Amino acid sequence: MGVALVTGSSRGLGRVIARRLARDGFAVAVNGRDDDADLKTAAESILAEGGRAAAFAADVTDRRQVGELVDAVTAVLGPIGVLVVNATGPQPEAPLSSTGWPEHVAQLDFFVRSPVLLGHAVLPGMRARGHGRIVHIDSEVADRPPPGRSAYATAKSAQVGLVRAWARELAPDGITVNTVAPGFVPVERHAEVPQAVREAYLAGVPAGRLGTPEDVAAAVSFFASEESGFITGQRLLVDGGRALG
Repeated sequence: MGVALVTGSSRGLGRVIARRLARDGFAVAVNGRDDDADLKTAAESILAEGGRAAAFAADVTDRRQVGELVDAVTAVLGPIGVLVVNATGPQPEAPLSSTGWPEHVAQLDFFVRSPVLLGHAVLPGMRARGHGRIVHIDSEVADRPPPGRSAYATAKSAQVGLVRAWARELAPDGITVNTVAPGFVPVERHAEVPQAVREAYLAGVPAGRLGTPEDVAAAVSFFASEESGFITGQRLLVDGGRALG
């Protein structure tokens, strides 16, 4: 089925997305930073299930490393046909009065600069082949920003705008660009979220449960598939109906 690069896929949502795409038949490029102890084991877990995968260390906010990443994936697995933009960094909470431009830039690096760098690296090949799938992971926070998350919410909103602009421009080239917006989906980095906070969030979810990484991976799987070829510029909320109010 081709090659899928999933950024930030050594753990959390990215790891489950990578596993799902491998089960779908893609050869998966698992990505994390070079000091990421989970990177190798994430790829090995896919291989243990009979899938095709390899680990690639790179900081996807760095232009040189992004170029080297795409070259390495192409050399080892083949040309990238699916790009899943998932990598994220720290998401500190702070009041607006304590959130300056450097804090905004730090969030924009992951959610705007990184996708732009990755796009510039993979798009020539996708255009030459007349086919490609780009799937972003954004967040319900773009619609429902809680207090203290202004830099994160602003960057995520910018990412959604990027998706829509790319979708319009790239559609004639056979490339679709969509985004998946999860609600609160607990993964490793949420281990210390208090139970009271989880319960308060759950009270506003009509489906009556919190989302799972597999829920998000299923949405990504669809957007990466051939069946989604006439769908582009869309944002799919994976939130159990929470956006309904």
